[in-house]
Amino acid sequence: MPLHIEKVSHRYGSVEALDGIELDITDGETVALIGPSGCGKSTLLGIIGGLLQPTAGRVALSGPPPQDSLNPFTYVFQDFALLPWRSVADNVSLALEHRSLGAAERRERVAAALALTGLGDFAGAYPKQLSGGMRQRVGLARALVVRPAVLLLDEPLSALDAQTRELLMEDLLAIWARDKSTRVYVTHNLEEAARLADRVVVLSRRPGRIREVIGIDVPVAERAKPEHSRLLIDVHKRLWSLIRDEAATADREMQAVDR
Repeated sequence: MPLHIEKVSHRYGSVEALDGIELDITDGETVALIGPSGCGKSTLLGIIGGLLQPTAGRVALSGPPPQDSLNPFTYVFQDFALLPWRSVADNVSLALEHRSLGAAERRERVAAALALTGLGDFAGAYPKQLSGGMRQRVGLARALVVRPAVLLLDEPLSALDAQTRELLMEDLLAIWARDKSTRVYVTHNLEEAARLADRVVVLSRRPGRIREVIGIDVPVAERAKPEHSRLLIDVHKRLWSLIRDEAATADREMQAVDR
């Protein structure tokens, strides 16, 4: 469902993290947030999801969530946070506990989420038996089982190796072709942003402001085709040109703090 970010600003004491963020996200759209370290990407995601109250401005949804949605907003983090003593199916069903659902509906939702994420054959497995990519699929299934109106992803692939990340990007595109939630995706990885997002929002150094919004005209399902490789390279170069100098400055500031 459509999401509206209206003049959102946020401060942590004397530190101004975000300043005047305005953005409309359409129903079913994937928007990636990128920018130099400390630009407020995760802060903005927390405000969207209701974990943080903005200092100024607001976030609003257009209309009520879908009828079968148990949570308007649901997160996927880079930390899988799976319970090792619970099976895959039981980890996914954790999101349904304390909900007034019948046993049949609970089973149906878990089975549907496992099928959507390619985990149907692993329902009885335990986290220690799974690869990192498979564990992240469990985390994704746990988020999708509540059928959120808006899915919030905070660097979900950053803890994975390069090959697994490539596979997960393909999986995400296949899932999103069938799942109609609206998505906000925070990443440091410019390739992920170019591959997965309909639009990429580039934030400035702190305080985070929107520098530019870059739309990618080729449908996400077609971007892996060889004929579109040049487009992705050009988008990557454009994104890097927008954040390079500020990223270098932010890196020097972090190194100075570490000393």
